[in-house]
Amino acid sequence: MNLNEKLAQIQTRFKSKKSRFNSFGKYNYRSAEDILEATKPFLVELGVTVTIQEEFIDNPVVPMMESTAVLSDGKDAIHAKAIVGIDLNQKGMNVPQQFGSASSYAKKYALGNLFLIDDTADSDATNTHGNPSITGKQLAKAKDYVAAGGKLDAIKKKYKLTPSQEKELTTL
Repeated sequence: MNLNEKLAQIQTRFKSKKSRFNSFGKYNYRSAEDILEATKPFLVELGVTVTIQEEFIDNPVVPMMESTAVLSDGKDAIHAKAIVGIDLNQKGMNVPQQFGSASSYAKKYALGNLFLIDDTADSDATNTHGNPSITGKQLAKAKDYVAAGGKLDAIKKKYKLTPSQEKELTTL
């Protein structure tokens, strides 16, 4: 079996539960560690290794962390990358925590890219971070607010907007 076939085996048989719970956002999620733990049965069975390489990208606008997940059989390797920004203004976090958080996200998404983990139902795809979606009545009030000179950012802090709702509010 070549490396592509081994990767296909992992991608089609991979199972990783969302065993962690975010009490602030009230959702379950999986971490990079959960994903790595779920790959362990495949390592010996298929004769492969999984490693993660990280690199800091010093960008003057937003510093970034790049993670590369690597699947190797000792001869060939397949790489998948993810790049995330480091939020140096994250409230309640010190600098090491900000970098650690970015590292964790980058690892998780690099592994997700490698193993084709669909995150549409994952916390980061569904989490509104405490902001509910805006309803029709609230959208009408938001339109009045913006038309009277109110700021769209104030609405976005309170409600989750779809791209079409945001466009609707910016064209007033």
